[in-house]
Amino acid sequence: MIIEIIEGEFSVCKVVDISQVNFDETFCFTAGTDGENSLVCRTEKVPDNVLERCDHWKAMRVQGILEFSQIGILSAISAVLAEIKIAIFVISTYQTDYIFIKSDQFRQAIESLVGAGYSIESRN
Repeated sequence: MIIEIIEGEFSVCKVVDISQVNFDETFCFTAGTDGENSLVCRTEKVPDNVLERCDHWKAMRVQGILEFSQIGILSAISAVLAEIKIAIFVISTYQTDYIFIKSDQFRQAIESLVGAGYSIESRN
């Protein structure tokens, strides 16, 4: 399995609403529930209407289109990282999974995934 590194830094935010979110950005993830509106985007694109934010995240994704019937992909990746005490933040889209790791642990996470047999590629 190939994991693709996405360049840049990301922020995980709680926003007042999505009115200031630029949905034309390449990486923009939103979620709304009865208790919050969340946004994950590149740090330089965080809107002004943020209530809370957590910066310094790096991103990677499972390369390719994942079928809904595929089982255990995230479980296997998270197990490798949990073993070395690295927490992750995950977003699943229709086609694939995105894994966010704090920047100061990213290199260690990559090394551990390579050691577990994953191929790592950079997205330019």
